[in-house]
Amino acid sequence: MALLLSILLLLGLCPRAASQGPSSPGRPEGLDFELPKANYETKDSYSPGPIGLLFPMVHLFLYVVQPNPFPEGILRKIIQRKFDLSTDYEKVIHYEMGILFCAAVGLLFIAVMPLVGLCFGVCRCRRKCGGEMHQRQRRNGAFLRKCYAASLLALCVLMSIGILYGFAANHHLRTHIGKTRELADSNFKDLRTLLNQISSQVNYALDQYTTTKEKAFSDLDNVKSLLGGRIQEQLRPKVIPVLDSVKAMAEEIVETKGNLLKTSKSLGEAKKATAKINTDLQEVKKDLEQVLSDPVCSLPPQDKCEDIRAALGQLDNSTNLARLPPLNKPIENIDKVLQTNLYSLAQEGYKSFNSIPEAMEKQTTDMVSDVKSTLNTFGSNIETIKEEIAIEDMVSQYMKPIDSAEAYVRRRLPTLEEYDLYRWLGSLIVCCLLTLIILFYYLGLVCGTFGYDPNATPTRRGCVSNTGGIFLMVGVGISFLVCWIVMIIVVFSFVVGGNVQKLVCEPYRNKELFQILDTPYLLNENWKYYLSGMFLNKSDINLTFEQVYSDCKHERGIYAALKVENSYNVSDYLNVQKNTGNISNSLEEWEVKLDNMVLLDDSGRRNLLDFSHSGVDKIDFNTYLTEIAKPLTKVNLLTFADGLKAKADKVPEGNLKKTMLTNVQKIKTIYHGQVLPLESPMKALHQRIQDLQHKSSGLVVKVKNIIASLDSAQDFIKNNLSFVVVQESKKYGNTIIGYFKYYLQWLKIAITEKIATCKPVATALDSTVDVFLCNYIVEPMNLFWFGMGKATILLLPAIIFAVKLAKYFRRMDSEDVYEDVETISMKKGQIERHRIF
Repeated sequence: MALLLSILLLLGLCPRAASQGPSSPGRPEGLDFELPKANYETKDSYSPGPIGLLFPMVHLFLYVVQPNPFPEGILRKIIQRKFDLSTDYEKVIHYEMGILFCAAVGLLFIAVMPLVGLCFGVCRCRRKCGGEMHQRQRRNGAFLRKCYAASLLALCVLMSIGILYGFAANHHLRTHIGKTRELADSNFKDLRTLLNQISSQVNYALDQYTTTKEKAFSDLDNVKSLLGGRIQEQLRPKVIPVLDSVKAMAEEIVETKGNLLKTSKSLGEAKKATAKINTDLQEVKKDLEQVLSDPVCSLPPQDKCEDIRAALGQLDNSTNLARLPPLNKPIENIDKVLQTNLYSLAQEGYKSFNSIPEAMEKQTTDMVSDVKSTLNTFGSNIETIKEEIAIEDMVSQYMKPIDSAEAYVRRRLPTLEEYDLYRWLGSLIVCCLLTLIILFYYLGLVCGTFGYDPNATPTRRGCVSNTGGIFLMVGVGISFLVCWIVMIIVVFSFVVGGNVQKLVCEPYRNKELFQILDTPYLLNENWKYYLSGMFLNKSDINLTFEQVYSDCKHERGIYAALKVENSYNVSDYLNVQKNTGNISNSLEEWEVKLDNMVLLDDSGRRNLLDFSHSGVDKIDFNTYLTEIAKPLTKVNLLTFADGLKAKADKVPEGNLKKTMLTNVQKIKTIYHGQVLPLESPMKALHQRIQDLQHKSSGLVVKVKNIIASLDSAQDFIKNNLSFVVVQESKKYGNTIIGYFKYYLQWLKIAITEKIATCKPVATALDSTVDVFLCNYIVEPMNLFWFGMGKATILLLPAIIFAVKLAKYFRRMDSEDVYEDVETISMKKGQIERHRIF
């Protein structure tokens, strides 16, 4: 106890040692404190084994004999030394009435049985009390013999059970007395473990400040990512989307220019290609028109040339790309826009945003050093506490009484074991004597029953039957010699064991003993509560034996079990404001500022506006798409060529036919060499123009939205940046302080609930009273007197039945003339034989 008070007192030397908050803070990541736990050898509970099933039977008998409630008043008077037997004897007699009555019966048994045995022996020597070897005629003799034998057998069985109880109890007591040394060693070892654990737990608890400080140092060293990163996370939803949109617009400007250039180039090439196709087809048309004036066309049928002349109109071009305006003006406007590198301006915004952590690190360098210095000073005070406590010296002081107690127990245990050996031998002899008596009875019953001849007269009984009768009488004789000695042991064991069971074991188990000891002013007339007066010097504090025992059983610390807060309130020493004040002040003095961030300067904004006014969105994309989507020729040239060839085949040989076939080949060449290769570029040109149309759609609105988002984000930064920095700085500081709040709160709980758990003390008390005294000694001793007393009491009727039964088994010296059923039948048989002879 003094050890814990010394610890708390030394904690008070450094008032900045712990904290107390309204509620326990959540466990910070990386601060997982767990006090070293001790492994105690002594078991919390005790099980007597199968013999325990017999103990409730003895308890029930004691309850019947001694139903009176626990004598609290008498015990209080004895403790206060106010008990006067001359005036209070009536209360004692009233409480002990049942035990005294049973003891009186036992004493009467002890006094009477030797006299009865002596008188019985003298009487038999004078051929009285059944000593005359003559059996008188009885009509119901067979029935009586059977009744006596059955009764004696039943009594022998009951006595055998009692003797078995005695053997079992004697063995159990002997065995467990042998385990006393092991029980004592484990308890003393647990008490030493408790003291050694206090040292390791206190050192561990104080050493965890270093763990907490290292965690705080880690966060201070990472102020760049922790504080700067938190500020970034607050600004990110407003800043990053805007910068991403500006960056995307810058990329779109470059992409738009590239698409325009490609479109302009492809359009120019398409114009030249379509013009060349048109020129070549016109030459073919002109050539065919000239050849159709050939005289052959005037020969019948005359419509053959007219059909060809009518089809030549299909060779005219179907598309006129030349009328499409060039894209030079939008391209020139975008070139002017690209003179300002919008992408670089967006990257400057990113750079400004990403520089926040570095700015935080630079501005907090000196502040971090100050906080670390404060924490190191705090740590020096903790080290001073460890040196001043000298926990090992204190533990060694408390080891001395434990060593003395262990030496005393070890010195007395051999004597206890020696006395128990004598007790065990005596009890074994008693059990064996009763067993010998029962054995004679059993032998007498077996020999007498199986050797009995119903046709034999009493004077002619067989040897086996006669031996059975002798065994019964030997058992009777030994019973008279032994029973009163056994009863002395039974009475003594009953009085001692019964009273210890009722006055110690049962009150201890239901905590009535603790309630007696908790009576105000009982153990000290000047102290209302003894424990609080002894440990706390404040006897009015309700500190009871029952409460301390229960707390220790539930593994609470000595501080909580003994209510040490009433003398040394750890909460007064472990105060948040007092112990974290310097750290809080150091963190609150942080003045962190950030220059106003510019996401996009005025040139970037103008650049966006110039792009929106570049005219890209005003291009008549539909005209381009319509014209480009038209087929390159009015008719499929291959089909036209095949039709022309078919018609040429109908023309007679000559210049007309030759010219027509030549132009057929030209048309096919134009198709394969010019039209077919141009189809794919025209499709690509059509797709590119569609893309330009899609991207330039709503360009002005897009730019306006980006500028609006920029203005909103810039206003947010302007109006809220300082607030965000201050708030995140406070959160960062609170995180640092939270580590120490958690540590100090854990330290408070450890001191009040966990350090120096007094369970081994409660276990030692249980081992002494409940296990050693009650379970090892009293319970088997009570079972012993219960079994032996039962067997001894039953010897009385057994003696009577054995004496009665022996008459029917032993060979008599004389006999009466029998006229019972068995004898009459025997005599009738003899008469018949005489008649025959």
